[in-house]
Amino acid sequence: MDSQTGTHDDNMKPATKKSLRGFAAMDPQRQREIASLGGRAAHQSGHAHEFTSEEARAAGKKRHARAQATGESPRA
Repeated sequence: MDSQTGTHDDNMKPATKKSLRGFAAMDPQRQREIASLGGRAAHQSGHAHEFTSEEARAAGKKRHARAQATGESPRA
């Protein structure tokens, strides 16, 4: 809308409102409960991986080296 005249600008599209469905529509507490169950199941089945401090350190070094080479922030 044009703030001066109160008319719609032809170049602007109306904002579409998406309705949340499924997991996104759930209460955040319920989402955490479901995610927690999935994490526990992964650990029980042996599919979850927990990094050792050495693995985490090596991964961090690789990430920082790659970020310095490309000039980006390591947190990106």
